[in-house]
Amino acid sequence: MENSKKNVWKPIAIISLCLLIIVSTCYGLGIGYKQTDAEKTYENTETQEINFAEALSLWNDDAAAKKELTEYLKAVTTEGSVDFIPVENRIAVFDLDGTLACETDPCYFDHCVYYYRVMEDPDYKDKASDFEKEVAAEVKQFMDTGVSAPDSMEHHGKGVAMAFAGMTPEEFVSYVADYAKTEAPGYNNMTRAEAFYKPMLEVIDLLRQNDFTVYIVSGTDRFIVRGLVEASPLDIPANQIIGSDENMVATDQGNTDGIDYVFDENDQLVMGGEFLVKNLDMNKVTVIQQEIGVQPVLAFGNSGSDFSMAQFVLNDNPYKAKAFMLCCDDTERENGNPEKAAKMAASCEENGYTAISMKNDWKTIYGYNVTRK
Repeated sequence: MENSKKNVWKPIAIISLCLLIIVSTCYGLGIGYKQTDAEKTYENTETQEINFAEALSLWNDDAAAKKELTEYLKAVTTEGSVDFIPVENRIAVFDLDGTLACETDPCYFDHCVYYYRVMEDPDYKDKASDFEKEVAAEVKQFMDTGVSAPDSMEHHGKGVAMAFAGMTPEEFVSYVADYAKTEAPGYNNMTRAEAFYKPMLEVIDLLRQNDFTVYIVSGTDRFIVRGLVEASPLDIPANQIIGSDENMVATDQGNTDGIDYVFDENDQLVMGGEFLVKNLDMNKVTVIQQEIGVQPVLAFGNSGSDFSMAQFVLNDNPYKAKAFMLCCDDTERENGNPEKAAKMAASCEENGYTAISMKNDWKTIYGYNVTRK
């Protein structure tokens, strides 16, 4: 009886040993092996590092802002990280002039297109009102001297609203896009529409790769921004562009208040000619809440008029948030202002923003074939 039991267990032991050898071999080869969450996180992090290096190829490797941004993105997009941000809360807001695109050639893009419309456009210049021409003179003064006339921002907003009144939104955007295709006056081998900072375009691409939604929040007229972006290498949909505003009306509305008028089958929507708001400073905070409805976690700007937006992003944010400010300190590849840039760098230090140096952080600004005249 004892020998019979041994004979029964002997083949079972042999089979078990064979199974153990097979399982061990498969484990070693990775067959049927399921990764742990920790191992997956490590693998994803390695992949991200390669992507970051490729995405920000126009940034110098030793740029502190590049390192800070990439480390931030790793932290907030890695599941299981204490700083992880859900996709629906990955919102980034960017100023336009001096943050994404050239600000001084010879001045703001919206000033240039306004001046052309009122003083040079053969189809409109003889129709422009005295007020529009007075505003154009203020713009010319700013172009030539860098000195703004009193209340120039308010005047310019009203002038833009009047100069493009009666156009449909599509006509307005198309007009601006056509103008943007003209040569940038201060540069060789570049149009106004191409005058976007290539390293910043890389930032936007990288954010999108990491499931961020990107908004432009500009002091420039909303439809002028849409026209410039339409002609540019930047791909931002119209519903993610926020700017200064004028009213719009129906073609048959006349002086009837909108609350008392019904848009009908014969109507078109056109620019109404009345300036509403200049989207700077605190107005940027208000419009972000009104139009986005979610507190952003990243802000990019270049001037004091962007500080309110930056503080709104940083203050009492439930998620890890950062603000970056560009310092236009490059006098060879751009129309830099070292004194102004130094003040901005000092403000960044004081307020907890991260400074970006065009001169020291970027390998190129507009592309290697673009030079200043």
